Amino acid sequence: MSEQQFHSHELTIPEELAGSRLDQAMAEMLPEYSRSRLQSWIKAGSVLVDGRQLRPKDKVIGGEEVKIHAPREAEVRMEPENIPLNVVYQDEHLIVVDKQAGLVVHPGAGNPASTLQNALLHLRPGLVELPRAGIIHRLDKDTTGLMVVAASLEGHTALTRSLAARDFLREYQAIACGVMTAGGKVSAPIGRSSADRRKMTVREGGRPSVTHYRVIERFRAHTHIRLTLETGRTHQIRVHMAHLRYPLVGDPVYGGRLRMPARASEQFANALRGFHRQALHAARLGFEHPVTGEPMEWSSPLPQDMVSLLEELKRDAKALGE
Repeated sequence: MSEQQFHSHELTIPEELAGSRLDQAMAEMLPEYSRSRLQSWIKAGSVLVDGRQLRPKDKVIGGEEVKIHAPREAEVRMEPENIPLNVVYQDEHLIVVDKQAGLVVHPGAGNPASTLQNALLHLRPGLVELPRAGIIHRLDKDTTGLMVVAASLEGHTALTRSLAARDFLREYQAIACGVMTAGGKVSAPIGRSSADRRKMTVREGGRPSVTHYRVIERFRAHTHIRLTLETGRTHQIRVHMAHLRYPLVGDPVYGGRLRMPARASEQFANALRGFHRQALHAARLGFEHPVTGEPMEWSSPLPQDMVSLLEELKRDAKALGE
């Protein structure tokens, strides 16, 4: 087989992952692969840790050198699609995209095409040589905002390491149901729900997850908040805010029943009823350039639907003298 027919990576396990299982540490460092796939590589002997073959459950101490050389599975060929993208920056090693609502990041059940991955392959055909066309993290389908995509193998390796080492700045803005008295920190493990496998939940045995949040503005029955992530679990912000009983406006999975404030005007009620996605936007993204080491940072303004909802919230509060 040629080298292009293998998944090849060389990584150093960060000290902060000391005490983790090998498969957990690898999942942190290589979020573009599922944990089950990483476990299969470990069991098959395609992963060497300091030159030795270990088991998925073996603990790491940090600082080990990990080499992966795993045969590529037969994959469905991804077709390039000419889908408009808002590219805010690109060079030979990375691309930063401001993702629109409604765009799935990569194909999966129910979304075999018309994804960000298809669009990236149209933008840069050479991305076909990288795992998932260079996508190293994701945003949910209806979450808007900034994402970085690796555009070279060198960029992919370095960005993946930075993400695993939590060297990324990822700041979000959201509109939550309920009035928060102050900001805070949520440190609660997240895992898949045993009651509904399509959902995530805070549960014992889940993966460590940390979210920080700050109040931007309070309204009669809602709060505009700013959030930063230490970890990047599936649906993390949505799950953590629902866990605090401040679910995001419009969240179809974790939001529960629509909460209509007392004395809401018809216009305000219609604005809330008409918001059909989680009110969540990836507003800032920052990291060191994977090759030059230069600090880089981007900001994205709130999308119009969130701007309009905030205007309605302000109008409602002013009309009722609160």
